Amino acid sequence: MSYKRADDILPENILEILQTYVSGEAIYVPKKKECRKRWGSSTGVNEKLRIRNEQILEQYQKGTSTKELAQRYYLTEKSIQRILREMQMKPPTERQSFNVGGNKIE
Repeated sequence: MSYKRADDILPENILEILQTYVSGEAIYVPKKKECRKRWGSSTGVNEKLRIRNEQILEQYQKGTSTKELAQRYYLTEKSIQRILREMQMKPPTERQSFNVGGNKIE
């Protein structure tokens, strides 16, 4: 993030209005909502977490305990429980389907 001088980029009347609220201080002007990116969208973290969470659900449905899943994924049991709760609340169309031994798991 770079800083720009307000008196170099803003019209005088807007600068005067801003100076009534903040004078000589730095302020942050957020992007418009339609220009914002979702967290992790640039790095692909969202997709990696989605795949991990689907694997956790699949393994849980096969009988793996939350304690074992927590150790396997370096998470707390509470985190595993939260992931399972969130994944089971999603409609099947929002989750990837898995075929395991000819059985479809959603």
